[in-house]
Amino acid sequence: MTTKTDSPYYGRFDEIVAALAASGEAADRFPPQGTPTGLATFADLFSGIGGFHVAASRLGMECVMACDIDPAAREAYQANFGLLPAGDVEKIHASEIPEHDALFAGLPCQPFSIIGDRRGLADPRGTLYYEVERIVAARQPRAVLIENVKQFTTAQGGRALDYVASSLADLGYGVDWRILNALDFGLPQRRERVFIVALRGYPHQSFPWPTPCEPMTPLADILEVDPPSSATVSERIRRARHAAHTAAERPAVWHENKSGKVTSHPYSCALRASASYNYLLVDGERRLTTREMLRLQGFPDEYTLDARITAARRLTGNAVAVPVVEAVLREMQNACA
Repeated sequence: MTTKTDSPYYGRFDEIVAALAASGEAADRFPPQGTPTGLATFADLFSGIGGFHVAASRLGMECVMACDIDPAAREAYQANFGLLPAGDVEKIHASEIPEHDALFAGLPCQPFSIIGDRRGLADPRGTLYYEVERIVAARQPRAVLIENVKQFTTAQGGRALDYVASSLADLGYGVDWRILNALDFGLPQRRERVFIVALRGYPHQSFPWPTPCEPMTPLADILEVDPPSSATVSERIRRARHAAHTAAERPAVWHENKSGKVTSHPYSCALRASASYNYLLVDGERRLTTREMLRLQGFPDEYTLDARITAARRLTGNAVAVPVVEAVLREMQNACA
């Protein structure tokens, strides 16, 4: 049986960060920009490839700690931010997490997703919320931001969301939530996600949510001019798609759902970590490239992801939409100013 101190990162966050800085092997491409208002520091739980980090750094916030169990995600995070995330959150003492103003948690979505079995908090991955609760209770950050698939709001008849909201309220936080769509914040991706905001001592259910107002970036601005030939699908698949569907416009992303129906839009349907390899095709001809998937999630081109395409699909599919997080965080900072 493992214990908290079995973690190779136990009590070593400062040591790891210092070693990375001294070696020069991983520089932070996204340092804090400007002076933050209200919230200055953050801890990044279930950090993935760092969508929360990119958004927060744009608002002047500094990361004091990150963790993720996926080795490929940790490698990408270190390469871009100069910070090696810890591994299993269950093996991290709350006391070894530096004090922070805000805690971010992009909880694993599989227990609540339409493509999962939707066992919610009964799923071992769903129970990771209790680790968030444990850390919030011990460290008492000023703000908490949780993101998940929109099905989280109805999981277990709504009991999962009710538990999260009530547990944070019991810890002294005002809690509010909203389903937001990346399409409304400038990205050509239809991606609906629930965002749960908890502010210590703030009035319950009164958070000033950002107003969707950003014009959608044209899909043509996202697509690469000269994508690699490896992205092209086989002639058999291409013929089958074009026999099943005729698009009204180009460029478009063709989406095949679980029943085999093909539709197309001037934007992408939600990127998914475990969907079919040919779930989304550009004009029915080719798969999305790594850079295109990153752009669809709002990552700037300065962000690098050196991973095989299968891993890149998983990592980007699990990421958060950066402009949506940034808009919510800006309102959180204003509320805490």
